[in-house]
Amino acid sequence: MLSRGWIKKLLNSNMLQYFSMKPKISTATGDKGDTDLIGKKRIKKSDVRIHAIGSLDELNCLLGVVISQIDHFIDIREDLIKIQKVLFSIGANLADESGNIFDGLSEDLIKDLEEKSTILENALPELISFILPGGSTLGALFHQSRSVCRRAERWIVDLSRNNLIDENILKYINRLSDYLFLVARKINEDTGKQETIWKK
Repeated sequence: MLSRGWIKKLLNSNMLQYFSMKPKISTATGDKGDTDLIGKKRIKKSDVRIHAIGSLDELNCLLGVVISQIDHFIDIREDLIKIQKVLFSIGANLADESGNIFDGLSEDLIKDLEEKSTILENALPELISFILPGGSTLGALFHQSRSVCRRAERWIVDLSRNNLIDENILKYINRLSDYLFLVARKINEDTGKQETIWKK
């Protein structure tokens, strides 16, 4: 989701050549365990920054699976496509170590998730105990997505210990995991799948 500000910065930077190169999937440049950040800086694929970006990519792929399984919850499907675009933008932001190309994440995106989560929570029975992930196949996939989202959040937090990270990124990812949890509960309720209460 490139904003006008991002595009302007790209036009004024030497990154235009990088983005306009003919894409090639297999380059063999990562055979020794290194990869490029935006700006062509090489870092190890085991670097915390790559763990954060990779976890976001994994979450985005998993949401793609979820979207492919949605037939009746059209509003949620449309929301997830928007979320995928935001996740892609966050990954690009984290790949820009200089912080000079990509703009910060809009506060409106966070508020949108908060509002949707509030609506979902008000429509659900009060949660008075821990529940086990599961229910319908779709509900279980949302629980899995929430778990991967939390892992991405942990890696971004780790990255932020020694790097300047847009605080709205952490806020958004935190809100997103709550939203995914609530959607999992809502879908299970709407499909008649009873929640399993955790007991010792």
